[in-house]
Amino acid sequence: MTPRLDPNVLTRELLAFNTINPPGMERACAQLLGKRLEDAGFRVAYHEFAEGRTSLIAQIGGGQDKPPICFTGHIDTVPLGAAHWHHDAFAGETDGDRLYGRGSTDMKSGIAAFMVAALELAPRLERTAGLTLVITAGEEIGCEGARFLADHKLLDRAGAIVVAEPTANYPYIGHKGLAWFEIETTGVTAHGSMPEVGDNAIVKMARVIGDLERFRFPVESHAVMGKPTLNIGTIRGGLNTNSVPDEARITVDTRTVPGIDHVHLCDSLAALLAPRGAKVRKIVDTPPLYTDPANEWVQEVFEACAPLLDGRPAPRTITFSTDGSDLKRGFGGPPAVVLGPGEPTLAHQTDEWCSMSRVGQSVDLFRSLMQRWCAA
Repeated sequence: MTPRLDPNVLTRELLAFNTINPPGMERACAQLLGKRLEDAGFRVAYHEFAEGRTSLIAQIGGGQDKPPICFTGHIDTVPLGAAHWHHDAFAGETDGDRLYGRGSTDMKSGIAAFMVAALELAPRLERTAGLTLVITAGEEIGCEGARFLADHKLLDRAGAIVVAEPTANYPYIGHKGLAWFEIETTGVTAHGSMPEVGDNAIVKMARVIGDLERFRFPVESHAVMGKPTLNIGTIRGGLNTNSVPDEARITVDTRTVPGIDHVHLCDSLAALLAPRGAKVRKIVDTPPLYTDPANEWVQEVFEACAPLLDGRPAPRTITFSTDGSDLKRGFGGPPAVVLGPGEPTLAHQTDEWCSMSRVGQSVDLFRSLMQRWCAA
């Protein structure tokens, strides 16, 4: 019998690849995973949305009336940040149960967990409904890899999706949508000692910000997701103190719930801010992800997770967005859950870490979900 691959060893291997996005450059990491899967009998295809920005799709089994189950994760990470790290961000250093590194919790440990489960089961999956693994590039900035796969119709079919993002092994039934906007005001420059001669773009933007603070979404709340939100994330304007600025820009992060169309939202913001002379441009667009908690497969997932938690899970949605929205669209709308070993509060943090014991629990959990689906 082939010895079981240690998921924490695989996590360390993945951490050694610097896939900080930008620039990402996920190709080498994707090829390492693809080679392991090919050796186990998976059919592997690579897809790049830009040079070196590599996603992979691996399949085994299939061909039955019942579609395969899909497990997915992204291999890019966010930058390290300005704060000093006390552990090497790419070495997979350990301290007790903690495994440190950029991407350890978000979400290379999740990928390692479903990889190990899939490799163990591979010899038994050929004549079953099968398994599809989608490992993406470019998730951290607009889900570029997943959107490319969906838009180019590269996803074939799936009957259910597990997005192995960090949830501490609690199954979430979705997340809010994500729409980012860039808003620009323009004016006329002049000497700072004669502001009446110019037209101050920053002053115009201040009024825009006041309008945004009073903005109301067309859907006020969702039974599980709660309220949509709007946050002004960046502001930039002016070149020097002694000139009237002729340009100012802000970026706005909105998190939306089902019933809010992002095209309509953009149009609504543009109409609201038109009297200020502001221009609105949508720069990131990820729809909400939601599955009815009464769905039979979701209930099976809740049952499988219950022994790892303080009881049977209640329907909840996670705060961040994922590739799940685009993959669900590309696969034709199957049920999806967000479920993985990482610690959600540690994503994007300095000295990010994951619990090695929890990663092991995820391997067992993912194997169980694969076996139930495939009757393997």
